[in-house]
Amino acid sequence: MTTFISDKAGAGAAAPPAGPAGSLGGLAGMSPANFGMVMATGIVSLAAHMLGRDAIAHSLFWLNIGLYGVLCVLTVLRAVRHTRAFFGDMFDHLRGPGFFTTVAGTAILAAQFMVLAHNSRAGLVLWTIAVALWFGFTYAIFTALTIKQDKPALDRGINGGWLLAVVATQSIAVSSALLASVTAQPYRLELNFMALSMWLWGGMLYIWMMSLIFYRYTFFRLSPDDLTPPYWINMGAMAISTLAGSLLIVNSADAPYLISLLPFLKGFTIFYWATGTWWIPMLLILGIWRYAYKRIPFTYDPLYWGAVFPLGMYAACTWQMDAAMRFGFLGAIPVIFFCVAIVAWGLTLFGLLMRLRRRLLGER
Repeated sequence: MTTFISDKAGAGAAAPPAGPAGSLGGLAGMSPANFGMVMATGIVSLAAHMLGRDAIAHSLFWLNIGLYGVLCVLTVLRAVRHTRAFFGDMFDHLRGPGFFTTVAGTAILAAQFMVLAHNSRAGLVLWTIAVALWFGFTYAIFTALTIKQDKPALDRGINGGWLLAVVATQSIAVSSALLASVTAQPYRLELNFMALSMWLWGGMLYIWMMSLIFYRYTFFRLSPDDLTPPYWINMGAMAISTLAGSLLIVNSADAPYLISLLPFLKGFTIFYWATGTWWIPMLLILGIWRYAYKRIPFTYDPLYWGAVFPLGMYAACTWQMDAAMRFGFLGAIPVIFFCVAIVAWGLTLFGLLMRLRRRLLGER
């Protein structure tokens, strides 16, 4: 079962293996970015709930619990059996950021428990795990990438996958805001403050990273193989920032200090949404260039879940922002993007099942 989750190009490279586990197969070569399928399934489920498709929402919720459990077991097995490869990935510029999908997947599953199952206790447990993982991976990975001696050039060492660190940070903001909404004082105050702090830090981190990614875009040669699915996180990071900001606006009714920041919260939430919206046509154009003009074939890769997630998140964040701001004129956008997201989710799942089938038949 472990063969489908390995990838030979790391967490965002179509070039030859750059990391310690890049040339390994099976469990040893398992991509750190595999929790992207939990992220994608979770946010499509939440978007379905927002739009009143509760049957879809709950079906994906139960599926996500299973996916999360399987990936947790495989990750622990990899850490125990292939310790050098597991920790070596944290020193790799392309594979390392993939670990942040574990944080985001855990936090989004926590949100599902709170929103869909109304189970704040399970949500609290998963939120606690997500916060611990965020601290561990953030400081381990960025310390490792800072102190390592041999480093790649900018054009070979950074891509949209780095923004998974922003997604992980904002997923903590989202789950903290949701937990605050079902928690009594004084912890409600503290959770809202944490959500606000993570929301602000995630925005700052996006500015830092996006500056480097945009510089790489425009001043280095970009081949079709370089334009891997994680580039959709350019938009997805802003979409989840919009969702977090919208939840803070909703929570301001029970947090006086958030009321004092309300103009700032609304302004930056729209700023995030507008930035994410700008990326959509750009990414579509680059996708057409890659797949239609340069004829790069579609083959399943765990990284494609990183393209499904932003579509579902854009639907969810637009719905939530429209409700929080009481605009009333953005209602069609979440419906359209939810339909696109559910189709993309289905196609990616189909690709995964076909990969599994081929690998299993090959083993026989």
